Amino acid sequence: MLPAALDIPYADTRADALSFALGLAPLDALAVRTVERSGQAVELRLLGASHQVIVGAFSETVACLPGHDRLPGRFRGRIRDWSYEFRDETRVHDAAGFRRAVEGLLADLDTRDDALVGVFPGSPHAVTALAVDPADPAAPTGYGWRTWHTYPQTQEVVMTRSLLRDLR
Repeated sequence: MLPAALDIPYADTRADALSFALGLAPLDALAVRTVERSGQAVELRLLGASHQVIVGAFSETVACLPGHDRLPGRFRGRIRDWSYEFRDETRVHDAAGFRRAVEGLLADLDTRDDALVGVFPGSPHAVTALAVDPADPAAPTGYGWRTWHTYPQTQEVVMTRSLLRDLR
């Protein structure tokens, strides 16, 4: 899968500007990939300011959103008939380590048909990527995904992991 070459300025400025929101309506997307898992569409949405994932009536948004909470580190909750877990981690690299991390990420996602990768203009290392986790045979009504947000100017990589399980 080739990364989407985006024709929009890089909107994110640094990792600590990201916020976290659940339940937002679909936002304008630069690119969308829908992956089918257990009969349910998992919609990966690449935004000008990061990402949104939609599964049925559920949505997770990690982006620069004024008025929303910062990334929580870890969040667990129940949303209607869903159990939801979210984790985020930010890693700061030196210049060489940052390049290796981003290039390794792009290589890992290159052949996956369940991933969406966007490269912003100005740097081949300004990347937002999303990928659906492989189906978990132990949780056939669960959906998982990971995301990566890279910041060349600060050499940060923000990684998130989410798990959504149907409790019905």
